[in-house]
Amino acid sequence: MTQSSDPATTPHVISLDRVSKRFGGAYALIDVDLNLRQGEVHCLVGENGAGKSTLGKVIAGVHRPDSGAMTVRGRHVEFRSPRDSLAEGVTFIAQELALAPERTVLDNVFMGQAGRALGLVRRHARMEEYERLVARYGFDVDPRVRAGSLRLAEQQKVEILRALASEANVIIMDEPTASLAEDETQKLLHVIRELRTEGRTVVFVTHFLGDALAVADRVTILKDGKLVRTSSAEDESVDSLIEAMLGRSLGSMFPARDLVPMTETALRVESLSRAGEFQDIDLTLRKGEIVGIAGLVGSGRTEFVETLAGIRRASSGSVEVGAGRGPFRSAGQAQRAGLVMVPESRKEHGLVMGQSVRANVTLPHLGKVSTLGFTSSHRQTVVLEPLLDSVGLDRRRIDSLVRELSGGNQQKVMFARWMFDRPVVFIADEPTRGVDVGARASLYQLMRSLASAGTGVLFVSSDNEEVVGLADRVVVMSDGRISGELDGDDITEANILPLMFAGQRVAG
Repeated sequence: MTQSSDPATTPHVISLDRVSKRFGGAYALIDVDLNLRQGEVHCLVGENGAGKSTLGKVIAGVHRPDSGAMTVRGRHVEFRSPRDSLAEGVTFIAQELALAPERTVLDNVFMGQAGRALGLVRRHARMEEYERLVARYGFDVDPRVRAGSLRLAEQQKVEILRALASEANVIIMDEPTASLAEDETQKLLHVIRELRTEGRTVVFVTHFLGDALAVADRVTILKDGKLVRTSSAEDESVDSLIEAMLGRSLGSMFPARDLVPMTETALRVESLSRAGEFQDIDLTLRKGEIVGIAGLVGSGRTEFVETLAGIRRASSGSVEVGAGRGPFRSAGQAQRAGLVMVPESRKEHGLVMGQSVRANVTLPHLGKVSTLGFTSSHRQTVVLEPLLDSVGLDRRRIDSLVRELSGGNQQKVMFARWMFDRPVVFIADEPTRGVDVGARASLYQLMRSLASAGTGVLFVSSDNEEVVGLADRVVVMSDGRISGELDGDDITEANILPLMFAGQRVAG
């Protein structure tokens, strides 16, 4: 089955009429209307808290609306659980992964389908079905391993395979690319296009606006729980989506650069190397300066900044931070010298997700909020409340568990941790990955504020637009070496891209 040649006549597989949803006293959705056409890709976009995930969960039966109506193929329905929605051909890929960690990948992919094949679980038949699924869609994960032993990105692929195996007619994907690498993201976008060709409807909830426009037939924009508009993807651009979501243009997201001359050195790196990862890196970072590091995945950029921060051990070379000299042998040694780092994965290497905001921010600074070895909650509160204000995090969330926060607010917790004391050098690896555009603007402002206060800021980013908009100077890495440096008017995407590919080894 394929889409009708006239979208206006394509039947609605699902319709929502004035749907509202409250959590406590706060509205997450307010009188939202939505029509999903058979065989279309329909993207839901908006800031964190806009209601896009809640809307997807209402369609999937995860949440029951407080008011409004929903129809499936013209028939009124009231889903009480995801099992009800699956019976109607609707399945959901959650942002919060829901795998059985002690079961194999194979078991997880076909979970809930054991009743097939005359009530018998035929493992050989399941394996053959799994292999057909992988061959068809390309997400290959070892079916025999425990799901809990996989990396987050691999677990995400298992969730996607499970949804595909259900053969549902409507598949709702809530931020499915958030933990995927670029090549895996492109593979998923290809899968989404294939699903559309098969006549299946995909609801794609994402904050990656470029991905949305790459696959969408239509886009629905939400703001503060309300519908802003639904329009053809052909009539939208990244800029127009951002203006509708935020009420301001993309250019205004980046804070103005400081015009004060910067001369004092915050960081000096000479001939720094780590065997097999990067070689002979020379870099100087001035106080009050923001330097962006661009490069392809595998260029050595993350390995380089992790070595600066003492997370990895250098093979040779020297590092100077203020009065401290490295290479540093641990993150604690780098921190004592005044160099701190926000890692690429805040969930895996930064935050303690089951602990509070209070505990996470003060974790490296317990000696400063303790008396005779006992932590003082009062002293913590006195110090943390203005700090949370400064990063734009509601001080009433001080005792909230970090796992309950949005991606943007989790990243603000990481920033607050290292703004507890003003560092000499602040490093951020992919600082805006997994956060919406509104939170991105706040994080850019925080980095500029740090620089304005005299900190040297170094950040790694795969988003060249981000590098161009934020950096005072850009260092490009390729194949473990610095391939070029840009400043002033020379900082453009057109100049960055050739340097990203410079000096790469050619196979054969």
